[in-house]
Amino acid sequence: MHSRSRALDVAAIQAALRADGLDGWLLYDFRGTNAIAADLTGVAQRGGHMATRRWYYLIPATGAPRALVHAIEPDTLAHLPGETRRYAGRTQMHAGLQAVLTGIRRVAMEYSPQCAIPYIARVDAGTVELIRSLGAEVVSSGDLVQRFSAVWTDPEIASHLAASAALYRIKDRAFEEITQRLRYGVQTTEWDIQQLMVEWFRQEQLVSDSPPMVSAQEHAGNPHYLPTADRHRTIGRNELVLLDLWGKLDQEGSVYADITWVGFTGPKIPKTMAAAFSVVAAARDMAVSLVRDRVAAGLPVRGFEVDRAASGTIRDAGYGAQILHRTGHSLGESVHGTGVNMDDFETHDDRRLLPGTGFTVEPGVYFPDFGIRSEINMIVRERSAEVSGPLQSAILALV
Repeated sequence: MHSRSRALDVAAIQAALRADGLDGWLLYDFRGTNAIAADLTGVAQRGGHMATRRWYYLIPATGAPRALVHAIEPDTLAHLPGETRRYAGRTQMHAGLQAVLTGIRRVAMEYSPQCAIPYIARVDAGTVELIRSLGAEVVSSGDLVQRFSAVWTDPEIASHLAASAALYRIKDRAFEEITQRLRYGVQTTEWDIQQLMVEWFRQEQLVSDSPPMVSAQEHAGNPHYLPTADRHRTIGRNELVLLDLWGKLDQEGSVYADITWVGFTGPKIPKTMAAAFSVVAAARDMAVSLVRDRVAAGLPVRGFEVDRAASGTIRDAGYGAQILHRTGHSLGESVHGTGVNMDDFETHDDRRLLPGTGFTVEPGVYFPDFGIRSEINMIVRERSAEVSGPLQSAILALV
């Protein structure tokens, strides 16, 4: 989860609540279980303050916010506007919640019906039951979260573009390293290349939550394979190599970029691999075109529609059984952000793509002996959408 330092815009949230017909947004956390709430309220960024007990912060559609905090941690939400109540025992907590929710009929929380969007489902079932028992209807805050947590500022967009350019440089260096080692008979492994890339991340002043994926041949058929010191294979000639790398600038407020390219360590790409890549690239391009066309026309586009555009292309080509994951995910200060995902496969994400949001488009097909994925990033503007880096047009012939 990312940690944004921007101030909570209560007035803008209240306007959004009124537009959506909601009476309030109840932000709740217990010991970091709801990182979205801790992030939005700034609790996650506050040093020198313990937050070991449950706290609640209601932003009503009209009027002053209302907070409920434990008596031993009275300053947990002291930096936020509104009135604060304190509780000690559970009876006081229930009474305090009842008071906080006075006049609230429909309240948004980090809840997703049937856990349809797990990234939003941060409030436990018991707490949802508790709020309902006090007479309020709990609805998902998914659209609010995206608007007030996933939309990038201009400096964040700039950080993404800088990170993207660095990732492309690292990708090029990695493929060139593989080429040179094979050309001169130097044995190399997935682990060797991955560790070089980790060093290049340091040189580019990038950070990441994981080392890059370097997957040769059958390992590329596992979408989340990562080589380790004791689990990796040699990269030989006439083999497919997939590189998936993601990172952000090593500075506060930066957001991620995330790309995947594939190469082949031989002069002649096998027809099976070339055909699979052609389908994946067509699916990627179909998704990109849908987003660009809708945004340019001022029409809404939702995450599940982008996934359908890509996966439909793959299924029409006869590769439906080889789809193992959604088409893309939101990007933020964590590589998997809180915004809309391009997903009608693992979940049904009906949230709209908003101006200022960034996400991946990464269709793939996977077989027992190899896998193909092509991953690019997009940024939505007010009336345009851009790809933040080159698109791979064919499998790279490395040797």
